[in-house]
Amino acid sequence: MKKGCAKILKKLANLAGMKQAFFLLLILITAIAYSQKQPVAVKVSYQKISLGKVADADNPIIIFSDAHKTLVSNKSIFDGKASFPIEQSLVYHIDSSYVISAEWSKGKHIATRDSVSLKKQSFELLPDTKTILGYKCKKARTIINSNTIEIWYTNDLKLKGAPSLLGQELGLVLETNRNGSYIVTATNLEKLKSIPPAILPAIANRPVDMLTYRDVLWRSRFITLPVFKDEIINFSDASKSNDSILRFANGTIALRKIKFPEINTGSQVFVELKEQSNGDAYDRTGSVFLIPEDQQQSFMDGLRDGATTLPEYDNGNGKKYHGILRTNSYSPLLELMRFFTPFGIKQYGHIQLKGKDWHEIVPYRQDVSELTPLFSNKEMWVGVFIGNYDKGGHKVSLDITIHKDEVQYNEDNFVLPLFNTVNVMEMAGQEYATMFNSSKGLEVTFTLEKDVKNVRLRYITTGHGGWENGDEYLPKKNTITLDGNVAFAFVPWRQDCGSYRLFNPASGNFDNGLSSSDYSRSNWCPGTITNPEFIDLGNLKAGTHTLTVTIPQGAPEGNSFSAWNVSGVLLGEE
Repeated sequence: MKKGCAKILKKLANLAGMKQAFFLLLILITAIAYSQKQPVAVKVSYQKISLGKVADADNPIIIFSDAHKTLVSNKSIFDGKASFPIEQSLVYHIDSSYVISAEWSKGKHIATRDSVSLKKQSFELLPDTKTILGYKCKKARTIINSNTIEIWYTNDLKLKGAPSLLGQELGLVLETNRNGSYIVTATNLEKLKSIPPAILPAIANRPVDMLTYRDVLWRSRFITLPVFKDEIINFSDASKSNDSILRFANGTIALRKIKFPEINTGSQVFVELKEQSNGDAYDRTGSVFLIPEDQQQSFMDGLRDGATTLPEYDNGNGKKYHGILRTNSYSPLLELMRFFTPFGIKQYGHIQLKGKDWHEIVPYRQDVSELTPLFSNKEMWVGVFIGNYDKGGHKVSLDITIHKDEVQYNEDNFVLPLFNTVNVMEMAGQEYATMFNSSKGLEVTFTLEKDVKNVRLRYITTGHGGWENGDEYLPKKNTITLDGNVAFAFVPWRQDCGSYRLFNPASGNFDNGLSSSDYSRSNWCPGTITNPEFIDLGNLKAGTHTLTVTIPQGAPEGNSFSAWNVSGVLLGEE
């Protein structure tokens, strides 16, 4: 630097004399001194504060900025401790574009580019100022998705950058405040000669569109166990099994064996089913279930050898019900989700009514996390049943998703299926659940080997059958007793069925202006899930217990009869 200045001084002296040279030298030295105060690049660390408390203290947001670009990252990435997906953003200030890149699995990278979004950001520039880390900051405000976000930025360093994509072109953002409850504030600013090239992220050679990028990253955050994809559930003797999917009861049941990973306590598990009519125009009972094989006999034996080979229940009403109750050597089906198909969704969308734009698929999604102790780290048969007599039937897709979480709304580690009266083998001769026309109703005796605390009954109930006087359309009290004492009584009833009219293009329309799908029903609607009731049973001692379910089932009317599909699972802590 000194030699360079001497040469310049000598040249200036030759041209304009010592006086002019001295004056120009002062300008040069001032410029050099000023430039030394302005960093070529900076590294800024940011602390996250949520509701007044420091969040994720060991993993602050870190940015590197120079005159051309800003890298947005976090400490865990540089420490090698980040969990997948590992995501970073690289902003190019010359044209306000950016690249977001991620390693979403070991060795698998994906990236997307955007040259528009940053340019569309708009802010209200306010007169307020404050000092952060010794730098004078100005204030800007914007509203995004009903969130008010205040941004404090400085222009003192002649650099741009921010701890997120928001406000990248305002200046160097040192603090953002969302709704006064979530603050990201700079805690350290280090001046650098340059951004170390080694920290810049690897960017995929072929960037994808933003929607694809977000979808890949979203799906990488949880485990998806695909069960069925566009599987037909119909009634046809032409329905056959293949190497991976077994079909029973003339095609109304589909089964596939699934290996479940070990599921950590607190994780959330969801069943997600999508259904369309493939010919059947009617609302039908559906069930997603598991087949426990922990005892000498299972429901799979009945599927292979016939329903009558399963344990028989006789409550004195003259009929025999097979495979519905737990015994000392048999476990009934574990029902994950009860659902009901709408009237002809997709297939009958051509039926036109003014003001009705029919949906084309019905999604059912339910949290079944409380049941995970039964299937965690096991291989089990997963099945779907839809009762129908149509050759086209229904088309379904089924996934089970597992999400890491720390939500602990229950402490259950004990799961015991007790009963399930859904006649899944309806189209193979299994009797309808009409046992409630007897005062005995349904009675199951079970034995606990150990004391179980905080026991609950996961109870699903729906009434069916009949017309005006059938139990489908009449409120009926369900009473559950344990060891002779009433544990719970309620009337299961749904009054929101009209909310799902757009799922039901083939629903009949009546003279009174109502559609069949509008009518209230015994705990179900066409196109919905029936949620379980969780009934507290207290602490149960080791030994034998008896649980009963009684319902005042309606009498038959001609060829029409009423029935109740109920399933029950004990949950608790051993």
